[in-house]
This record gives sequence, structure tokens and C-alpha cells, in this order.
Amino acid sequence: MSTAPAVPESWPWPPAIRASAAWHAAAVGAGVLVPGAWPWALGAIVLNHALITAAGLTPRSRLLGPNVTRLPAAAVARREVAITIDDGPEPAVTPRVLDLLDAHGQHATFFCIAERVQAQPALAREIVARGHSIQNHTARHRHNFSFLGPRGFASEIARAQQILSEVTGQRPSCFRAPAGLRNPFLEPVLHRFGLSLVSWTRRGFDTREGDAQRVLSRLTRGLAAGDILLLHDGNAARTARGEPVLLEVLPLLLERLRADGLRAVTLPEGLRE
Repeated sequence: MSTAPAVPESWPWPPAIRASAAWHAAAVGAGVLVPGAWPWALGAIVLNHALITAAGLTPRSRLLGPNVTRLPAAAVARREVAITIDDGPEPAVTPRVLDLLDAHGQHATFFCIAERVQAQPALAREIVARGHSIQNHTARHRHNFSFLGPRGFASEIARAQQILSEVTGQRPSCFRAPAGLRNPFLEPVLHRFGLSLVSWTRRGFDTREGDAQRVLSRLTRGLAAGDILLLHDGNAARTARGEPVLLEVLPLLLERLRADGLRAVTLPEGLRE
């Protein structure tokens, strides 16, 4: 099946990127035209690069382009939240997660690593068959992802789109960067592929925290309709009993949603207006 997106409109440069370009031009112009201004101009460019880098290292930042951190007002009115589960599918964990979600009548979004989907196609298709959504979390989950340029981003994202579409029969519409880290070259690539960058409202830090109660507390402190919650079925920390912490946190979280009258939906459902 074809995975090529329709050609989108030209990328709308975010204000921060436009300001950065103007800042560079002004600094270079001052360095050329004003005697003795080169040290100040160089300092201004370094400061600008530091600010852009800081934005890329802040997963929920919108300075580098659109970034979904909450569901829209329509989802809030419907009392919806989104549980997002990253880094799978993991054959020792994901089927048990699916059973827990089924038992509570809730749905989730799985940001899957495409090569893991390729290795576990039946499990990926089961995720979709049970009413959940699989979205793009890159082909390989490279640790240096945030240092890639346009060509590297396009290669990782396009390959993931192809694998996920061919295995599940559904083309992803959302993207999450590994660890949420990125640089200014990512958003134009996402725009070309028709993907929306999605981060989260709150996260449990369950890749490094094995205490289920602490993870749950981070996820439910101030929990409200419209929240996007981040958990992991792949790379999950282990509890004192050696279990992936997600498997202890998820039933507690689902009970909390029920008590608060909230409904967990997939991102494609929650993002509809």
C-alpha cells in the first residue's frame, strides 16, 4: 500500500524560527558594518543557538513548531483523556496491557518503534484489532535522534510510516520523538508527512522509577479531562518484585479514571473537534 502523504502546503515558519533568522541576519550585519562589533555579534549568535537548543531539549515546548500537549476543548467537554504507551510492542508486556485495558473498557495509543512492530506484526495487529491506535515513534528509536538533520529525520520517519502502515493497515497521523527531544529541522519534515508532534501533559517517569505509587502520583496529581499521559511498555522500570512497573500502575490509573468519570480514548479520537 502507498504511504506517501498528500503534498501539504508550504511549512509555516514558527515565530521563534523567524525571529532566530532575523537575529542571525542582524548580528552578521552588525559585525560587518559596525567597527568592533564582532565580539558582540558572535555572542548574540551563540545566545540564540543556546535558546534554540534549550527549546529542543524541552519536550513540551512550542517554540520550534506546533506541539500537542493536551487534547482540545471538545475532548475536555467529552471528559476524555489519552493514555499513551511508548517504546513497544514488547511481547512480554503488551498483551497483558491489552488485557488490562479491555477489562476496564478503555483505549490507549501506542507510540511504537517500527522495527519492533516489524518483528512482532501479529502483536501490532492485535493492538489495532482491540480498538487501540498505533502511532509513529521512529523506525529505530535512535539515541542521537535529536542531532539528526532534515535527511536523517525524513529517513527515520518515512521508514517508520511505511512499516507501520503496511503492518497495521492504518497510516499514523501523530509522531513522538525519542525522549521528546528534537531540533528545528524536525517540524518541516513532520509537516511534509502530515504528522502532528504530540508530547504529553504529565508523565510517570516509569522507565527509571520502579515504585508504582510514585509513578501513579505523578500521573494523577491534578489529573483532568484533556490530559495526555505518558507510560512505557518497552524499556519499563521494574518493581521490587521484578515486574514492569506499568503493569502495577495501569490498573490503579484506570480505576482512578473511572472514579473521576474520565474516559481514555485514542489520540485520533481525542484530537477530533
